[in-house]
Amino acid sequence: MRYDLVIFDNDGVLVDSEPLSNTILAGYLTELGHPTTYEDSLRDYMGAAVHRVHDLVLERSGKRLPEDFDDVFHARVFAAFERELQPMPGAFEVLEKLTADGIAYWLASSGSHERIRVGHRKTGLDTWFGEDRVFSSQDVGRGKPAPDLFLYAAQRMGVAPERCLVVEDSPLGVQAAIAAGMDVYGFTAMTPGERLSAATRLFSDLRDLPALLTAADIGAGGGREGR
Repeated sequence: MRYDLVIFDNDGVLVDSEPLSNTILAGYLTELGHPTTYEDSLRDYMGAAVHRVHDLVLERSGKRLPEDFDDVFHARVFAAFERELQPMPGAFEVLEKLTADGIAYWLASSGSHERIRVGHRKTGLDTWFGEDRVFSSQDVGRGKPAPDLFLYAAQRMGVAPERCLVVEDSPLGVQAAIAAGMDVYGFTAMTPGERLSAATRLFSDLRDLPALLTAADIGAGGGREGR
C-alpha cells in the first residue's frame, strides 16, 4: 500500500457529533454573553480543541470564560451524546473493510480522551478502537491546526509522516495534516468541499475509502490528486 497508516479524525468522521456539540457550544457561549450562532461555531471551532474557544473569546472580547467552562460544556455535550449520538453512516463498514484488508488505522482527535470514550461507548465504536489506537490533543498540548497531534501519532506508531493518510472533515484538521507532511482526504459529508479544498482528495461516503486507497496505490507518483 502507498500508506502504512490511516489516521481518522473522530468528530464528524466516525461519530455524528458536530451538530450536537456545536449547537451546545453556540448556545452556551451566547448564554455567557458572547453571541454565537451555530454557523459561527462551525466556522471558528469545528475540529479544534477547547482551548481555541478560550483563546478566540479572549482575543475578541477581552474577557475570559468562566473557570468551570470546560466542565459545564463537556457535561452538556456528554449528556447529549448519551441521548442522541450516532456513528457516521458507513463507519462500521469502512473499519471492517480496512481490518479485512490488513490496513492499519488509528484515531487522532482534538477531543479529550473522555469525550472520545463516551462517544465510542454510545455508538459501539469502542469495539474497533482500544486505548492503544486512540490519540487526543491532551497528549500533545497543542491541538489542530498545529501538526503536533498527527506527528505524535505517527511517531508512536513508528510510521514516517509521508506514509500516513489522514481522514479529516474540518479545515483546521486539513491544515494540521498538511503541516505534518501527510496526505489528507477531506470528508465532505457535512463540510462543503470548498472549505477543504487544500486536501489531497475529497470524498463524501466513508464506504468509498478502501477503494480510494487502492486507487491511490495504483496511481502513486506524487502531487495532489484529483478531486
